[in-house]
Amino acid sequence: MSIEHRKFTVHGRVQGVFYRQSTRQQAQQLGLTGYARNNPDGTVTIEAEGPAAVLAQLAQWCQQGPPSARVEQVEATAGPVRSYHAFEIRG
Repeated sequence: MSIEHRKFTVHGRVQGVFYRQSTRQQAQQLGLTGYARNNPDGTVTIEAEGPAAVLAQLAQWCQQGPPSARVEQVEATAGPVRSYHAFEIRG
C-alpha cells in the first residue's frame, strides 16, 4: 500500500466554523497524517498523506465539512510525500 500526498484548498465559509479541528478529527479517524491551516484569503489549506483510497474519503468529506461550514469549492493537487508523523492544526 503506497502513501500519496494531497493538498486541498477549501473555499467558502470555512474559517471560524471548526473546519480545521473537524478535519483533524476526520483525518485521525482515517489514519492520515498532515495538517490543516487557515489562510489570509479566507480559505483553508489541508495537506494530507496516506493511501489513495483513504485520501479520496477525506476529499469527499472536505466537500461538506462540519455542519456550520458552507463549502463552495475544493481544489485538490498531488505532490511529493513529506512523511508527516501526525495530523496537526497550524496557524
